[in-house]
Amino acid sequence: MAIGIFDSGLGGLTVLDAVSKRLPDQPLVYFADSAHAPYGVRDADDIHTLTKRAVERLWSEGCNLVILACNTASAAALRRMQEAGVPEGKRVLGVFVPLIEALTERQWGDNSPPREVAVKHVALFATPATVASRAFQRELAFRAIGVDVEAQACGGVVDAIEEGDMILAEALVRSHVDALHRKMPDPHAAILGCTHYPIMEEIFQAALGADVKVYSQANLVAESLADYLERRPDMVGPGKTNRFLTTGDPERVGRGATRFLRREIVFERA
Repeated sequence: MAIGIFDSGLGGLTVLDAVSKRLPDQPLVYFADSAHAPYGVRDADDIHTLTKRAVERLWSEGCNLVILACNTASAAALRRMQEAGVPEGKRVLGVFVPLIEALTERQWGDNSPPREVAVKHVALFATPATVASRAFQRELAFRAIGVDVEAQACGGVVDAIEEGDMILAEALVRSHVDALHRKMPDPHAAILGCTHYPIMEEIFQAALGADVKVYSQANLVAESLADYLERRPDMVGPGKTNRFLTTGDPERVGRGATRFLRREIVFERA
């Protein structure tokens, strides 16, 4: 059985790429809701409705396990979907927890009380909707105490990356890092809280300085998924090929994805 990977656009391809390298024999179905992207400027109810619809489509494709490779969807929709109840035999996972586990140096499944950690000042770069949700701070509070989080909404970065305008994306990243520094001059660590942002990781690092540890999600999510599948082998099934679905124009999205991953990606209309 394939594993579903969902994003509003192309950012989740960073997760798909990392998962493909970590689990090369695992078939994947990628779903890009490009017709409604970006999610980062939508309200929580809208994001929940769109995310639920996409997850249900991936379930219908045989993907009993779906990864929300979109921080905005993870922040605004995941808890609500889980609280409403997920059908028996289905699972939906987000991308925040592996990141926070790495930041707080906790092992998968460690449910001990929150404790003090080495990192005290954390910069969070994310979409406006993710920042507004405070989901990162909520999940962090379950695992750590005494951590100061300063969130910076990075408007425009996702759009620039989706359009392939990397000059604009770099300028926006540097502007947002400058804005963060005015609020938190000396962060110990920085979280790239959007799966598009690994494309700009070197720019974030350069703007933040070499002393700031930058946490990016793709490899952390891939490693966490591999660990999860070892514990839940019932979620693994046979298969050979990956598929790519989009609600947008398949040719246009495919060109963007090919540019994004530097290899040919062919999308089907969802």
